[in-house]
Amino acid sequence: MKNKPTYAVESVDHALHLAQLLQQEGPLRVTDAASRLGVSASTAHRLLAMLVYRDFAEQTSQRQYTAGYLLRPAQQSEAPLALLRRIAVPHLQALTRRVQESSNLVVLVGAEVRFLATAECDQLLRVGDRVGQVVPAHLASGGQALLAEMSGSAIEERYEAHGEVELRSFRRKLRTVRKRGFAINDQLTERGVTAIGAALHQPSGEPTAAISISLPSARFRRDDLRVWGNEIVTTATVIERDLEAGGAPVQSQ
Repeated sequence: MKNKPTYAVESVDHALHLAQLLQQEGPLRVTDAASRLGVSASTAHRLLAMLVYRDFAEQTSQRQYTAGYLLRPAQQSEAPLALLRRIAVPHLQALTRRVQESSNLVVLVGAEVRFLATAECDQLLRVGDRVGQVVPAHLASGGQALLAEMSGSAIEERYEAHGEVELRSFRRKLRTVRKRGFAINDQLTERGVTAIGAALHQPSGEPTAAISISLPSARFRRDDLRVWGNEIVTTATVIERDLEAGGAPVQSQ
């Protein structure tokens, strides 16, 4: 499992996090960067200035910062990322407290899912922060949950030329996910990590993102799957209510 180093260099971590944000989410102002990192505006400004100096960022005439030429352009999600993050994170934190396992918010980007937020649990052996990482959508629990919402023709168009996906069996798997309400990724994307994911929908009914519970496979028990599944589906429903309410929080225990 990939966890944060014990002796992490915080300034380096902040700079790399900023580079991820610029590449994956688009332009940032100094105040936006400071808010995302939880640092002062002056610290964010110094970090951005260093990224500009090393060609990882550029400053626009509107006093925003964008990805520099050293960062390959990344395909971006069409989901409302800032709104999703703001609404979902408190509910992820509540979910993590209830199940004592880490939880995540992901969005579908092409044939991959990108981790947008993580609420880490307090257990010594745990799945760490995944923010910024991308994994194949057809393997990830959140990705499967989102793909299960698509039509058969959309799945075929997306994966008919994909050498790793056998469409007939994959469509059967997605039908099971759709019927059950959540998907399972048992060590498909990372050895020793199991995840359970469910889709989030916009008020229009369109799937917009997914949430997941991630845990060490050593603690995964089929007997507990119904409890985990109920927890994640319930949390997804509450987040959807908040989205429909335009961001007004619904209390989550």
